[in-house]
Amino acid sequence: MLDLTGKNALVTGIANNRSIAWGIAQQLHKAGANLGVTFLPDDKGRFEKKVWELVEPLSPSLYLPCNVQDDEQVKATFAGVGEKWGKLDILIHCLAFAGKEELSGDFSNTTREGFTRALEISSYSLIDLSSEAKELMTEGGSIVTLTYLGGVRVVPNYNVMGIAKSALEMNVRYLAAELGQKNIRVNAISAGPIKTLASSAVGGIKDMIHHVEQIAPLRRTVTQIEVGNTAAFLCSDLASGITGQVIYVDAGYEIMGM
Repeated sequence: MLDLTGKNALVTGIANNRSIAWGIAQQLHKAGANLGVTFLPDDKGRFEKKVWELVEPLSPSLYLPCNVQDDEQVKATFAGVGEKWGKLDILIHCLAFAGKEELSGDFSNTTREGFTRALEISSYSLIDLSSEAKELMTEGGSIVTLTYLGGVRVVPNYNVMGIAKSALEMNVRYLAAELGQKNIRVNAISAGPIKTLASSAVGGIKDMIHHVEQIAPLRRTVTQIEVGNTAAFLCSDLASGITGQVIYVDAGYEIMGM
């Protein structure tokens, strides 16, 4: 039985009720985990209020600002986790960003600034958060991130984000190799296309979803809750022997030749 009772889980990347991170948070809560949630701070506090209104029914015991481009804030986030909980069992990394101008047109027009920003937020942040999290995972733990097929195949308009996801998947393998000695498992979920705030920046996202619905063995795409179920499994003792893996939750699309 999947049971996360007594586990402390920090979830990053919830933006609204269409976020995959939101689906994961719901399923972790359902399995009994004690939730902590981060939000991206802004000058007017809009994200703080919006995300809190969404997650409040899950009764998170921690609610912290975390901008992964700010080293001091990342450290403060995990200091807050340590002060409140003492230990951390689960880290959910659902962070990705690229400018809309980098997600259309010719890939060769990617700017240095756009490339650096996409890799920093979408890929390096996993290394940074894991480095802080490992110090609190004194009884072992599970780290789960989100990737996409565009990290291993060319997907129209995915462009620089494909490079970021490719790097992210190698981060998973290197972190798994290092942290396994501490009984910390690191895995990625490669989800099928879902209409989220982040994916809406990708040109032709509706066409991508429609294509998957036509080609995937299950003749549909997946939901946030289905991804959340897989994340909950990976964070549980049922997945105690799984690390360094990319698990496809995409209605079977990845196996097809088109």
